[in-house]
Amino acid sequence: MAAVFPIIAQQLCLAAATLLVSPAWAQAAPPPWHNSLGMPFVRIAPGSFLMGSDEAVEALARAYPQLERRRLEQLADEAPVHRVRITRAFYLGQTEVTVGQFRRFVQASGYVTEAEADGTGGYGYNPAYDPDKSARGDAFEGRDPRYSWRNPGFVQGEDHPVVNLTWHDAHALAAWLSATEGRRYRLPSEAEWEYACRAGTRTRYPHGDDPAALARHANVFDQDAAPHWPRWRAQAAPGHDGHAFTAPVGSYAPNAFGVHDMLGNVWEWVSDWYGADSYAHAPSDDPQGPARGQVRLRRGGSWHTWPLYARCAFRNWNTPQTRYTLVGLRLVREIEAPQREARPADFTPALFGHGYLHIF
Repeated sequence: MAAVFPIIAQQLCLAAATLLVSPAWAQAAPPPWHNSLGMPFVRIAPGSFLMGSDEAVEALARAYPQLERRRLEQLADEAPVHRVRITRAFYLGQTEVTVGQFRRFVQASGYVTEAEADGTGGYGYNPAYDPDKSARGDAFEGRDPRYSWRNPGFVQGEDHPVVNLTWHDAHALAAWLSATEGRRYRLPSEAEWEYACRAGTRTRYPHGDDPAALARHANVFDQDAAPHWPRWRAQAAPGHDGHAFTAPVGSYAPNAFGVHDMLGNVWEWVSDWYGADSYAHAPSDDPQGPARGQVRLRRGGSWHTWPLYARCAFRNWNTPQTRYTLVGLRLVREIEAPQREARPADFTPALFGHGYLHIF
């Protein structure tokens, strides 16, 4: 009989941990809510989680033996691991914003993306382009006016994630939806993003720790994409995810929160400025990142991302003006407190059509 008590205690601990992350798990998930552009959103309940990673370099070296040690030593900004509390529920895009949804926004608003407005264009795939002969060794050709969200150099359907968008473009979409619908839209904070990505887990990926299994769960750089970039074939995940470039959103099973493609497909802009030591100074409740900075964060990896960089904890960043064939977004729609009116974001229609740069 005594042997039963440790088992019961373990089960109680697991149940308590689940309730701490999200009390709503005990209930059936409601169907997604769709906005005026057809974007599906799922409700993310408030909860607590451990953010970041302090995994030892030696452990990473065993898991990613093909990578140089210096890459494994460049992940200090993922630490310290710290407890974060998300205090309010929010709606999160069940999928990344698609080409079709962004097209409907452009048609309704007249918005012109930065890549089009500044005349320099974006980045794209060109099979004749050789990274080894380029000045920077970049995997993609650009900037070039030929490339934008309309043309990333490979075929996309309306249900594929939109790419080549800047952080400002992402905010323009959120501001227009806020003004049009009277509900507050925005990019997720970095903490909200990782909370939704982990969905109650503490492993490298929502499916577990094994990078070899990643291609079954996400669209990353794998054996389908590697033939187009033989230079990086050794870094490709084993297996086939079925897509050499972007995949239709929702092609892979959702995580425990009902959200698709938190890892892979496209990098997703988040609201925060990047700070290498920001975790050491972050408040525990609803952290928003540094008050100022020079580069913005993006999370989750893409269809061209190596497994090390498609972990839940990895932090990627670039200037807000950056546009790239691997970068898109998903949005948050805030849930208003009952006693408050919805407050639309600042929006000036006259600025749409000129690369909307200063929204918030």
